[in-house]
Amino acid sequence: MVSLDPDWGKRSGAIAERILRIMPRKGHIAKREVAADPVYGSTLVTKFVNSMMWGGKKSTAQNIFYAAMKTLEEKGGGDDALKLFKKAVENCKPLLEVKTRRVGGANYQVPIEVNPDRRTSLAIRWLITYGRSRGEKGMTDKLGNELLDAANGRGAAMKKKEDVHRMAEANKAFAHYRW
Repeated sequence: MVSLDPDWGKRSGAIAERILRIMPRKGHIAKREVAADPVYGSTLVTKFVNSMMWGGKKSTAQNIFYAAMKTLEEKGGGDDALKLFKKAVENCKPLLEVKTRRVGGANYQVPIEVNPDRRTSLAIRWLITYGRSRGEKGMTDKLGNELLDAANGRGAAMKKKEDVHRMAEANKAFAHYRW
């Protein structure tokens, strides 16, 4: 393709430079800090609401979450809703997971430790996914009950964590393939 624009070379260099700034091939990308939640003052709540949000509808996601926290506090047996929420997320965090590694033509499921940021994001993702798939009517009830179950050490998100740990335990013979 031939460009008739005399400034094309200058601009393409600037575009390439901007792309390289956005997508580094080497080096560490700095994590962006999310703002604390206005009601609970917690960044974990903000991350949860942002993960739950569909189509940019943050106020809808916040309303669902706050209503679920109310039901959590009512059913929680006198415990603070934020405390139960943090306990639920903490209970669902996996310590180990398996990653597929190809060695000598064979694929091995190699158990590796999960990095702390990934632990949190996996726990949040599992709570939301399994909360959505529950049978109750309305997302507030679904999410509230899933959070309560997770805080008490049961529920689908906890089962997922246990399955991931069981898979890692079953494949610990391949731990020496870790990279």
